Amino acid sequence: MPAAPDVAAVKTYLLALQDHICSALEAEDGAARFIEDNWRRADVDQPDLGGGGRSRVLTDGAVFEKAGVGFSHVFGHQLPPSATAHRPELVGKPWQALGVSLVIHPRNPYVPTSHANVRFFIAGDDATTPVWWFGGGFDLTPYYGFEEDCAHWHQVARDAVAPFGDDLYPQWKKRCDDYFYLKHRAEPRGIGGLFFDDFNALGFDQSFAALRAVGDAFIPAYMPIVARRKATPYGERERDWQLYRRGRYVEFNLVWDRGTHFGLQSGGRTESILMSLPPLVSFKYNYAPEPGTPEARLHEVFLKPKDWLAPENA
Repeated sequence: MPAAPDVAAVKTYLLALQDHICSALEAEDGAARFIEDNWRRADVDQPDLGGGGRSRVLTDGAVFEKAGVGFSHVFGHQLPPSATAHRPELVGKPWQALGVSLVIHPRNPYVPTSHANVRFFIAGDDATTPVWWFGGGFDLTPYYGFEEDCAHWHQVARDAVAPFGDDLYPQWKKRCDDYFYLKHRAEPRGIGGLFFDDFNALGFDQSFAALRAVGDAFIPAYMPIVARRKATPYGERERDWQLYRRGRYVEFNLVWDRGTHFGLQSGGRTESILMSLPPLVSFKYNYAPEPGTPEARLHEVFLKPKDWLAPENA
């Protein structure tokens, strides 16, 4: 008989993952520490909503200008439109959602911004068989591209999910490329990674193991890149480019990101949902980098989906 979903086990893992990632980021930064904000969701206008979370934010560090790592466990009696648009059978069903989500905005423009999240969703009541799935992934958004960083990032991603089938990495890589894409700009957000949703194909135990593999792979994927680039000299030109490119991050999160939409539509805590936004950003009208510059090379070489593990790209 298939294993029943174990919400308590998922919650235990996610809380431990948040602890592990925050400890690793503090150790790498060496100066700043996370502040913690425990919150409960209570709204007299929406009494059917409940739950809470544990938001942690690091600011003005030596390496990380801002890093947010949030855990949430929220529930309600009726799903928001963003969750039922493709699953009309869930309209009116009670639900729970648990997850850890993080975004890291480094100080040095040669260190990429990175995002990751892992989450579990379950809906149903005593009269129905629960509908559940896992989702998540991680992606990398460089300001200046380095082939060795891209190859390392994707190698860790592929190795993480390899035990669960040779088809997962290419499938989840393509979904990442497709999802983190600014349609209004016809432009990828970064160099991708892994992205999956509605995942329950392996049964609860193995699907949960795949989620843990992705969550546990984030630090090994990101920290070697941070260590390699954090001391690279930079000046006003590189900083201006970083702030300009951060604008794309803002655009994606506010216009396209389904997690942002779900959080806001489901009555989530706005401060925790929007802690992913960068602390400083610049918008320039109709700007394009000069041809032949490292900034132009980001567009020409790196913001194009490709097989970063092919010999010619590694």
